[in-house]
Amino acid sequence: MVINPHLKKKQKVIILILILLLFFICIISICVGKANLPLQRIIPTILGKGSFRENFILFSLRLPRITVTFLAGIALALSGSILQAITHNDLADPGIMGINAGAGVGVSIFYLFFTTNTTKFIFVLPLIAFVSSLLTDGLIYVFAYDKESGLHPIRLILTGVGFSLALSGTMVFIFSAVDPFQVDFIAKWMSGNIWGSDWSYVLAILPGLLILIPYTLMKVNHLNILSLSDNVAVGVGVKLKKERLVLLVVAVALASLAVSITGGISFIGLMAPHIAKRLVGPRHQLNLPITLLTGGFLLVLADTIARNISATLPTGIVVSLIGAPYFMYLLIRK
Repeated sequence: MVINPHLKKKQKVIILILILLLFFICIISICVGKANLPLQRIIPTILGKGSFRENFILFSLRLPRITVTFLAGIALALSGSILQAITHNDLADPGIMGINAGAGVGVSIFYLFFTTNTTKFIFVLPLIAFVSSLLTDGLIYVFAYDKESGLHPIRLILTGVGFSLALSGTMVFIFSAVDPFQVDFIAKWMSGNIWGSDWSYVLAILPGLLILIPYTLMKVNHLNILSLSDNVAVGVGVKLKKERLVLLVVAVALASLAVSITGGISFIGLMAPHIAKRLVGPRHQLNLPITLLTGGFLLVLADTIARNISATLPTGIVVSLIGAPYFMYLLIRK
């Protein structure tokens, strides 16, 4: 089907606006904070004419954190968009589907009982988060699957919520059996504290994103079809069970990469796809690029706000303050 030229033009304008907004919030994020960097010193510092302090603030503190936060935002947004398409549910989100909770249990067990080398921990963490989330979603899939009707989207959502609550209880049990100092790190991680804020964390998640994002963009036609009814999808020749399962694994992998570094941040995967659909419609060819930029922008914005209110305020709290009312609005509207 040919895409309306007006929508294509509108998409390009919105993408340009989002890039400008992202650039603007990145400049603010660089300049403000406990260790501030004056606006007029950014260009000289980039060109190698900054002092040791300016170089440290820009290249060791601000830029890696902004980059990690942006990459995590686009991963969560894309994961949410996939989940909403394959479940036919506009309320689907990695946090609601149990992905965050599954990653949390895996990361907690690994950190509390098996971590010995901090450097290796950085690069193993995304894998641990992915494996534990995949196991969780595998169980969710088994419990939600019905032999007669297959994988019903609503049942999948409800099962995910149930598993998320059960895993949260498991976390409380784990916390009661370990040293309080170790619990502090995991508690901050679960509340959405962006602790991975240097270049090594960028290297830990970037390779996965460079594979998963292009793969998802290649699957836009399948996402469009899966967003329709199951009968329509089968009627046009889509292998429904296979495509839904493969894309579910991709969504889990994207969310796991993000939450392994940023902690249990919810609602980015809910809000970003909705904003994109409201702007350019349901066609994934049009809304996915906007979804990616919106997710990155929202998380960088939330992190900048949290960091400047208090150094101990988790970014996930700020995201939840924005996202929870939006979730309630969608719930009431639906």
